Amino acid sequence: MGYQSGQKTIFITGGASGLGREVGRYFADKGWFVGIADVNEKGMAETATLLPEGQSSTHRLDVTDRAQWTKAVSEFAAITGGTMTVLFNNAGIGEGGAIQDMEDAAIDRMIAINLTGVISGTRACFDMLKNTPDSCVLYTASAAGIYGVADLSVYSATKFAVRGLAESHDIEFRKHDIKSRSLMPGFIDTNIISNVVEGTNQSGKERLEESGVMVSPVAIIGPAAWAAVHGDKVHTPVNKMAKQLAFAARWMPGRVRKQSVSLTSDLGEVLAGEEK
Repeated sequence: MGYQSGQKTIFITGGASGLGREVGRYFADKGWFVGIADVNEKGMAETATLLPEGQSSTHRLDVTDRAQWTKAVSEFAAITGGTMTVLFNNAGIGEGGAIQDMEDAAIDRMIAINLTGVISGTRACFDMLKNTPDSCVLYTASAAGIYGVADLSVYSATKFAVRGLAESHDIEFRKHDIKSRSLMPGFIDTNIISNVVEGTNQSGKERLEESGVMVSPVAIIGPAAWAAVHGDKVHTPVNKMAKQLAFAARWMPGRVRKQSVSLTSDLGEVLAGEEK
């Protein structure tokens, strides 16, 4: 069984692992056809095996390459008859460090993937979204886009920018009947925090939890994405940490600043360039 006429569709960047894989699994279980896009072909194949047979397609995509966006979206359109109910603009990387110590190449790569690649995705998919009833572009922002995080300043800045895209497009796309939404997760148990922190025998998850930072299971992201796509709120804080941060950033910014200082070194060490 392949794509069925009238079936709802979702195209997911960063679909080879982590948040993208879990959202693909969740939406496929709801009967949606899933386009899995990533640079990691092995990971995409593994994601596809977790979905019902015939309910997905895979598309090699470096989100920093506009030509690859055009090719991947065209391939997906050929399968779905030009429909795309949801673009999950999710691919991203995280890397920590004091701004003065970061390498130019690392900064440029993070901006290219986390921001420019996201903008390219929305542009590449716009016509398909416009031509599909009740469509939505869903962005992956972050709790780091709620209040800036020291030693994660470039990453945090890209997520603030993605948050801005979601808000702007919520207004801009209304005349096209396209919803714009963002997910704002705190730390989720994915590849981005699974590596051992340099100089320790702890994983990023263990280091964060030792510091009192909540790490949520990846299963939390599927229902959150579903609620975001079908709800009225522009931003969806995904876990308790993100919800608390959103509240505190609005009403108690001084407290957020004080708590952030104590967590700075651990957060910076944990993020080491892994994709979501």
